Amino acid sequence: MIPHALRTFFTAPLACLALAACGGGDDKGGGSGGAEGGGGGTPERGTIGATCMTTANPFFKVIQEHMEDEAAKHGYDLVYLGCDNNVSTQQKQIKDFIVQKVAAIALNPADSRAIGTSVAEANRAGIPVFTFDVKVQAPGVEVVSHVGTDNAQGGELAGEAMIEALGEAGGKVAIIDYRAVESCTERVRGFKQVIDAHNAGAAPGKIEIVAELPGDGDRAKGFKAAEDALQTEPEIRGIFAINDPSGLGAVGALKKAGRLDDVTVIAFDGMPAGIEAIEKGEIYADPIQHPEKIGRETIRAIIAHLSGEEVAPSIDIPATLYKKGNP
Repeated sequence: MIPHALRTFFTAPLACLALAACGGGDDKGGGSGGAEGGGGGTPERGTIGATCMTTANPFFKVIQEHMEDEAAKHGYDLVYLGCDNNVSTQQKQIKDFIVQKVAAIALNPADSRAIGTSVAEANRAGIPVFTFDVKVQAPGVEVVSHVGTDNAQGGELAGEAMIEALGEAGGKVAIIDYRAVESCTERVRGFKQVIDAHNAGAAPGKIEIVAELPGDGDRAKGFKAAEDALQTEPEIRGIFAINDPSGLGAVGALKKAGRLDDVTVIAFDGMPAGIEAIEKGEIYADPIQHPEKIGRETIRAIIAHLSGEEVAPSIDIPATLYKKGNP
């Protein structure tokens, strides 16, 4: 059963995907935030362009909903697009935002390094760039602020959960990762730090990471990665997957192999399908992200910057651990 707070949150209506407006006579944009409109209510200030790696993941849909709501409170429209994990598509979206003279760009990069050229274009155009969930790793570009989960801390929670689940027996563990995405590499880093510290101590139950396989945050690829891990390391006792789709793919592979009862899966995100799997006993635990906070805090950072206020370069939102029976 999904807890009441999470059930209420995830069943809220999701906003429809915004479509980029074609050029017209009404210029809403400008790097300075655009001109205020007349009339009563909240004045119209311009458009914020946002692009994420995919809108197929419910996580990004929740971010969209709360970004749209927060932007509207401050008189801004939001154009929110997904790029289907294609950096070329995302580069074109950013180019369109620049042509439209949006007030600011909120970016969740499909590739943390390759997107750097597009960020540089926005910098030259005087349009402030903010990132959410995933940082830009390209050198020589300017990002005003990043808003996202403290992914290393979330990875630490995953490591602690794995140690708890495997107990004094310990055992071999595989990681299903996504190396092109900075947030996911941070999760793995945090996970490994906790496992290394555990192994260096006097406590029983040493844990050996025997495989790191690409899942790219995708359920089908997570299934294949888990199958490969089971074949190459038949004595495996645990799998850490960097998100819920990867974790659910691993669950599918374990079911197929008849190993679900003796291999512990730790995933990451806390999406409805992941929470359901935890309540069924298929996934042991999830460090939970808070996409509603990521969406709102990103827009608040943008508004503060456009208003001339100082904004922190990084706004971290801690993850929390969810296990079966959490209130």
